[in-house]
Amino acid sequence: MLDKKKIKEKLEAERDVLLAQLGDMGKLNPETGEWEATPEEIDTPEADQNEMADRFEDFEERSSMIRTLEPRLNDILRALKAINKESFGKCEVCKKPIEDERLEANPAARTCKKHLES
Repeated sequence: MLDKKKIKEKLEAERDVLLAQLGDMGKLNPETGEWEATPEEIDTPEADQNEMADRFEDFEERSSMIRTLEPRLNDILRALKAINKESFGKCEVCKKPIEDERLEANPAARTCKKHLES
């Protein structure tokens, strides 16, 4: 039996972790609704080429992490919106219930195991 309260708690906890991680790496652009990486602050008034290269590399790493975390956050937010709907917990492909163990492992799952690659 699907325990929606437990799943909702897991989704909210993961949402909070993702928001904290994204907030450490960037900021949410209110115009686009997308997360954007922000460069690390420089402590010295004039940075040399090595410091600038390190800063650029850090910015690229932050951008990459945001590209990974933002879609997961969007999946979590979508699942939280849908949790009280009849369609929650049903595969988007075949409309059959998603396996409980799959939802336990990934509460934002949108497909059953059979349609995992769809």
